Amino acid sequence: MPENKIPFRKRMEFEYGVAKQVTPLVRRLVARNPSSFTFHGTNTYIVGHGNVAVIDPGPLLNEHLNALIKALKGETVQRILVTHTHMDHSPGVTPLKEKLGGRVHGAILREIPKGVKTAESIEYSFSPDEILVNGSLIKGDDWTIEALHTPGHMSNHMCFSLLEENILFTGDHIMSWNTTIVSPPDGNMREYFSSLERCLLRGENSYWPAHGPSIPDPKPFTRAYRNHRRMREGEILKCVDNGYYTIDEIVGLLYKHLPEKMHNAAARSVLAHLEYLLQKGQITIDKTNIEKPQYRIN
Repeated sequence: MPENKIPFRKRMEFEYGVAKQVTPLVRRLVARNPSSFTFHGTNTYIVGHGNVAVIDPGPLLNEHLNALIKALKGETVQRILVTHTHMDHSPGVTPLKEKLGGRVHGAILREIPKGVKTAESIEYSFSPDEILVNGSLIKGDDWTIEALHTPGHMSNHMCFSLLEENILFTGDHIMSWNTTIVSPPDGNMREYFSSLERCLLRGENSYWPAHGPSIPDPKPFTRAYRNHRRMREGEILKCVDNGYYTIDEIVGLLYKHLPEKMHNAAARSVLAHLEYLLQKGQITIDKTNIEKPQYRIN
């Protein structure tokens, strides 16, 4: 298999509304919010037994909240952990805390300059009880979780390592079913590459993403993820060198295989790559046409 060919995994056994035991310490409950960006829906994880941690309560869906409450009957929610604050991950925090309690842990979003628009749905009102930084430890009776700051997809993206089982909850940073969108201004390709390298230096034996099934052999998968991004960067640079100077032109050339409804998302990642190439001094930008700036080889 080529080193940039990602060995995607898309087969996943689950039932909406049912918390499935996936490891001795972890249960997974899938929210019914399937889409082109979420696969089957958002995975909410319950860690531990008795006194538990909940990772990513998910979107505002009564069905999902009720299923989560049912799965936690007789148990105490000590901690609520949030990988990042996109609307399919964090809005469920408030109703879950109101119903079952628990201290909320998450990172703070980088401030976006006034007047700069974002393409994604972000929960700007998210306010954790405890702010996480890289290396923060959260402990329960039978579990210990280490927070790993992995900016790129979002500036406040965190992965969570369950030390007792040597697994990593990867949120949207590394997913088994598809590549991750990096969307400026909050998303940042330079940071994304660095965060992939941070994961490669670690020793977890499996990854559990926020969408899709687990990744049982994470190092070659993550290397393929990284190499795919490097390949895409090279393709974009070649496009610019061959006279394709705008994002629309590059997307039209490189993403013919995607349905047109996905082209806006592809354009965000192309923009992120172009920003990174600008930072490295490999291209320049002409903003004469503010609506469609042109990129040139430096």
